[in-house]
Amino acid sequence: MVGLPARPERREKTLEIRATVDRAIGLYADRRMLAILLMGFSSGLPLLLTTSTLSYWLSTRGVDKTSIGLFALTGLPYATKFLWAPALDLVRLPGLGHRLGRRRSWALLSQMALAASILALGGVDPVQTPFATAALVLMVAFWSATQDVAVDAYRIEVLRDAEQGAGAAVTQAGYRGGLLVAGAGAVAMADFMSWPTIFASLAASVGVGAVGVVLASEPEAPNGGVPGASVALALLPLRDLLTRRRALSMFAFVLLYKFGDTIAGAMAMPFYDELGFSGVEIASVTKVFGVLANLAGVVAGGVLVARAGIGRSLLVGGVLQAITNLLFAAQARVGRDLGMLTVAIGADGFTGGLAASAFVAYLSSLCRVGMSATQYALLTSLMALGRTLLASGSGWLADRVDWATFFVLTTLLAAPGLALLVRLDPGRETEARKPARPQAPTAPPGRQ
Repeated sequence: MVGLPARPERREKTLEIRATVDRAIGLYADRRMLAILLMGFSSGLPLLLTTSTLSYWLSTRGVDKTSIGLFALTGLPYATKFLWAPALDLVRLPGLGHRLGRRRSWALLSQMALAASILALGGVDPVQTPFATAALVLMVAFWSATQDVAVDAYRIEVLRDAEQGAGAAVTQAGYRGGLLVAGAGAVAMADFMSWPTIFASLAASVGVGAVGVVLASEPEAPNGGVPGASVALALLPLRDLLTRRRALSMFAFVLLYKFGDTIAGAMAMPFYDELGFSGVEIASVTKVFGVLANLAGVVAGGVLVARAGIGRSLLVGGVLQAITNLLFAAQARVGRDLGMLTVAIGADGFTGGLAASAFVAYLSSLCRVGMSATQYALLTSLMALGRTLLASGSGWLADRVDWATFFVLTTLLAAPGLALLVRLDPGRETEARKPARPQAPTAPPGRQ
């Protein structure tokens, strides 16, 4: 009988947990989340198409390795999309813009152009017409990057602050689905389908994102959007970010949060190859199981952000994604062991997804409504540029140490980003998503 008084408390706790679960289910079942999921799918689809799948296609057609390496330059639009992102904040497309609104019309336009570019790419011969092939790959990357700007801006503006974590998880889940289709799916289809048919299938798959656009509702623009009197303000998103409190630390954190993970990931395929894993083993574990583990981590990350906040979630994700690199150091000691590889890939995928959800939520929290397209593009362009520059030294490091030491060092390389995270304390940065208010062109944006 001693335990009876505590039963009402336990009942209240149970009811509270049930209510929290019901709210979470209701949030993820929201029509906006479904639209974000579908648009996230079409955002992820072109990335591997312009990287690993492209390399595989070129290799099967007999293109030399030097030329394949040069094709990597066609990914520059992802690192430079901030240059044309202001147009998506300022310009309402004629016709489509009046029917769908600024955000959805730009998303649909980029999807239609992206599908057409992918379809055209499947009709060229990379051996006979390498320059035409490169031009079409560049077009795919350009419209893919433009779609990213539109979709990211839509997600940031249509969701409330408390929903950003869930929105980040949903868009990352859709994104990983697109990666799976364009990566493992396309490579697997190559065994029994022609490449033009594969490209046509991928072009049609972009329609998934178009369905999301149709399902979506246009976010409410602050004070009717950015009017002509505020054009100067809308063209100063970088100044707005730079005048934030601890702005330089913020930019450095965006650059370094995934430092160790980036170095490790760049050398993953050579590592698997040197250990003697077959192509089928690598594809089945890294491209399929790894993606599924990543999706689970993305969902867990969304829940964690909702429960613990962005700051704590970034810290948990950053620490875990660094520690899992030690599993690859253990893999180097064990050698060719498929079970160990499965454990390492699973843990790495899960923690990477968890950290990604928190990171996307953080980047979203930094953007002002009304200029979110430009600001998010700036932040992710910095992330993409950093990923490219930082990864370029991974081979140099791997050539000078053994694999086990290499992965231990990548764990230690996470320290600068985590130190900046502690300094920034993102949990206190709650003012960034205030709408950009119309004001005189000479009025500077407020310091945050």
